[in-house]
Amino acid sequence: MSDARADILGRIRRAIGSPAVAREQDYATIPRHYHQAGALGHEQRLELFKSRLEDYGCGCIRSTVAELPGTISRLLTSRVRQRLIVAAGLQAEWLPATPELIRDDGLNYVDLDQCDGAITGCTVAIARTGSIVLCHDAHEGRRALTLIPDYHLCIVGAEQVVETVPEGLRHPRVASASLVTTISGPSATADIEMTRIKGVHGPRTLDVVIVD
Repeated sequence: MSDARADILGRIRRAIGSPAVAREQDYATIPRHYHQAGALGHEQRLELFKSRLEDYGCGCIRSTVAELPGTISRLLTSRVRQRLIVAAGLQAEWLPATPELIRDDGLNYVDLDQCDGAITGCTVAIARTGSIVLCHDAHEGRRALTLIPDYHLCIVGAEQVVETVPEGLRHPRVASASLVTTISGPSATADIEMTRIKGVHGPRTLDVVIVD
């Protein structure tokens, strides 16, 4: 019997006997020669994340916790955003008194579509790819909240920023989540006549506040 055939039949037998064990065994044999952990220091990691976001055309501001309400207020004023929907579990002390902020307690899609934007937190962020990862708990909001509004302001804790994709995917909440959304810059597509259009599959404008 050829080695290839023996390997195929062996996989079939393992799958029939215990699919979960077979999958784990096969997964463990996959070669992994890519970087699985970062080597950058804290400040270098944050600056890399910020530069990636700016490359994508995102706004990115750094702030302290104490300065956060004022930072958000000034940012929303500069964007002329006056009525925003906030993830239900986002910390109240992070938010400014103005503009108008409405908690998402199950608002319908028309309400989401007619607002000026959404404010959420995140689960983890990846510096190397400039990605934000959401698992859609109360702190981050349901998926519709980050897809329907035309503007998304995401608050990212400095301690949430990891360097590499494997580190982000191994985050306990990401690894166990049934639904994960990754965001790398404003939504855009060039599917129609190779013309790049923003805002087709989500917000056309993304701002990130990194909080130390």
